[in-house]
Amino acid sequence: MPHIVTENCQSCRFTDCVSHCPVECFHEDDERLYINPDVCVDCGACIPACPVQAIYDVVDMPEDKDPWIKVNAERSKTLPVIMSKQEPLPTAEARRTELGL
Repeated sequence: MPHIVTENCQSCRFTDCVSHCPVECFHEDDERLYINPDVCVDCGACIPACPVQAIYDVVDMPEDKDPWIKVNAERSKTLPVIMSKQEPLPTAEARRTELGL
């Protein structure tokens, strides 16, 4: 099963996960990242790399995160691929603090 990016990524866009991914499955918009489930190889390397705990394996995620499966699948197909670590958004540290992480 693929991995997905959930709401914790909103206003962060930390890209540590991208540098751990062996394929080009991450996509970005102005606010967050998404994973293309057709490209994800389910290695799980991105999960511990995310500083805001925004990434889940769909098998292990809480049920309230289910809508994010469709969001990632749809949005990833319309956005550019991100292939390397970039600077997080200016709001990233405040968001991490807000999340208690």
